[in-house]
Amino acid sequence: MALLLFLALALVALLAAVGMVTSRNAVHSALFMLVNFAVYAIFYIMLNAQFLGVVQVIVYAGAIVVLFLFVVMLIGGEIGAVRSSLRRYTYAAALILGALFVAMIGLGIAQTISTDQTVAGAPAAGGVEAIGMALFTTYLLPFELASLLLLAGMVGGVARRYKALDED
Repeated sequence: MALLLFLALALVALLAAVGMVTSRNAVHSALFMLVNFAVYAIFYIMLNAQFLGVVQVIVYAGAIVVLFLFVVMLIGGEIGAVRSSLRRYTYAAALILGALFVAMIGLGIAQTISTDQTVAGAPAAGGVEAIGMALFTTYLLPFELASLLLLAGMVGGVARRYKALDED
C-alpha cells in the first residue's frame, strides 16, 4: 500500500515539476511549485520525519511560495519573447543536460540499491534536536548562504521594479 501511494505521489510530483518548468505564466509556475512542495511534505511524513514534513509545509509551501508570488506580482511576471542568437542551441543543450541528469539519477539509484548504508550525518528519525544540531553545526555555512541568496534575489527584483518605474 505504501509503495502504491509513493508511486502515485511521485507521478504527481513529476507532473508538477514539469508543469512548473514548462509553464509560460510565472503565477502558474509558483502554484505548480506549491503542489510539488506539498508532495515532498507527504514524502517526509511517510519516511517518519514528521518535523521535516511540517517545516516543508510552513516554510516552503507557505512562506517561500507566497514570497515568490509577491515578487512576481511586484515586478510583473510576464515572460517576453527571447531574442538571442543562442536561442537555437537551447533545445539541444536541454536534451543533453536532461540525458545527463537522467543518467546521474540512474547511477545514484543503482549505487543506493547496491549498498545498504545510511547517510552519514543524517538526523535520526527526523527529530528536532538532531536536525537542529546538524543544521547549526555541520551545515551552518550552506544554510546562511541560502538565506543570503534569497535576500539578494528579492532585493534585485525590487530594485529592478523601481528602476523600471523611474524610467516610465
